[in-house]
Amino acid sequence: MNDRQDPYDPYATHEQQLIGYDAYGRPVYGQAPAQPAQDYAQQQYGYDYQAQGYGQQPQQQYYADPAQDYAQQQAPDYGYDPQQAQQAHQAQQTQQAQQWIPQQAAPEPRHQPEPEAERQRSAQVPEPRRPDAGSEAGRDYRTEMFAFIDQPDEESEDVIDWLKFTESRTERREEARRRGRNRVVALIVVLAVFVVAGLGYLWYAGKLPFLDGPGKQDSGATAAAGPQKRDMIVVHVYHTKKGGTSSALLVDNVTAKQGATVLLPDTLGVPGPDGTATGLAKAVEGGLGTREALDSVLGTHIGGTWRLDTPFLENLVELVGGIEVDTDTAVPADDAAKTPAVAQGQKQSLSGPMAVAYATYQAQGEPEAKQLERMGKVLYAVLRKVPSDPKAAAVTVESMGQILDPALNAQTLGALLSRLGAHAKVGAYRTDVLGVKADGALTDEATKKVVKEVLGGSVTEGQPGAAARVGLKDATGDEKAQVAAKAALLNGGYDFVDGGKADKSAAASQITYQDDAQKDRAVEVAKTLGLPETAVKKAENAVNADIVVVLGRDYKAS
Repeated sequence: MNDRQDPYDPYATHEQQLIGYDAYGRPVYGQAPAQPAQDYAQQQYGYDYQAQGYGQQPQQQYYADPAQDYAQQQAPDYGYDPQQAQQAHQAQQTQQAQQWIPQQAAPEPRHQPEPEAERQRSAQVPEPRRPDAGSEAGRDYRTEMFAFIDQPDEESEDVIDWLKFTESRTERREEARRRGRNRVVALIVVLAVFVVAGLGYLWYAGKLPFLDGPGKQDSGATAAAGPQKRDMIVVHVYHTKKGGTSSALLVDNVTAKQGATVLLPDTLGVPGPDGTATGLAKAVEGGLGTREALDSVLGTHIGGTWRLDTPFLENLVELVGGIEVDTDTAVPADDAAKTPAVAQGQKQSLSGPMAVAYATYQAQGEPEAKQLERMGKVLYAVLRKVPSDPKAAAVTVESMGQILDPALNAQTLGALLSRLGAHAKVGAYRTDVLGVKADGALTDEATKKVVKEVLGGSVTEGQPGAAARVGLKDATGDEKAQVAAKAALLNGGYDFVDGGKADKSAAASQITYQDDAQKDRAVEVAKTLGLPETAVKKAENAVNADIVVVLGRDYKAS
């Protein structure tokens, strides 16, 4: 039987009661003053339960000693008012809750964020743990009351991932640098290959200055190997003050894209109207058909004749603005002929009168070839200054005032000069002096290197169906035998080419041809001269002709 005094008895002596716990979880005892529960609840929370119409006050949750609750639940009823006892009991519970509430952490405002400094401090310094004191039923733990300090760990996944990222980024940078270096090296190699290939092509084509490549050296042999398109004219320069003439062939190899000037000596033998040979200079001065005569001797197809008197040459030089020539000798002034002096040296600037003086100059005792070389230099320098536009070049020719051959008008001549000038500007041009023997016949070297390479071989290749050209070289030592053979060939309808005399006599005659298509004609030539067919064979011709007859002592004039 519980003999405790009623705590709500005003006359009873009040004993010490458990009223709460301190900050370290230890129980605190004391006297709880009696106070109506309703007044206390109204003071603490501002609610009047009876005014609100509630029959009962809401029960407040609090944390108390279970033993005390149990003892109070077992306390007997000694006749006091139950309503007052219930109010007293609720007042006691409310007082105990009031003592415990300040020890708990106040709830955070719902709409106000926690200050940054407080949050960092709470994250860094953990709240001290309370010692265990009795039952844990009265404890209120929340997540924000605990904090843990993360210690850095080099082996953590974040560190490993960061190291991997750093290493991969470094590798990517190194790889980018390597690729950049490789690209630069590849670009340098490609540029070097292009430069070497370009220089090699220019060298092979012979377009590098002072270097003749195999392409340029073999260009003549390639031209002679087959028919190629060539446009050429013959130009005769009349020396109006000193007298005499100088002749040259201007050749435009359309196929090989090269130009050439072939200087013709005055002693070159050409056939006259009666078939007898005469010098080129006499034929030009006599107004003979030199173009057809040259075609017969050289096996060419000349498209026209350009008569260029020295006054017109002066005009042409002045129209193109003067020329520059590497002069090989000094030309003295001639007051009587009003010829200016020309100095010796490289890149001498020459006016029209100076160019004519240099082109026609021949010193005492000099061979004719020296004067022809000087005229070739002047023509080459003039071609380099001719406009590349054919129409502009035609205007220059018309302004010069030259009287041209009926077969050659200003437009045709201007177009040819512009193409030759284009070749001269890039160095695809050559100048040769045709070698001639004392008797007017061509030398073997002139036949091989100039006539065949530059002028293009026999006429039958350029003109299909034309009569065969037959060259005659006398190896008998008997002038009468040569005249008889020449007459027989002319009477047979062949184009005669005088091959001159052989260096030494031969016992047997020989007839040669180079083209298989001329084999039958060679046999016919043998029958015309009364020679056996065994004398006919395929070989290189010593004379620029389709068929060449080397007349031996076995020939008997009929």
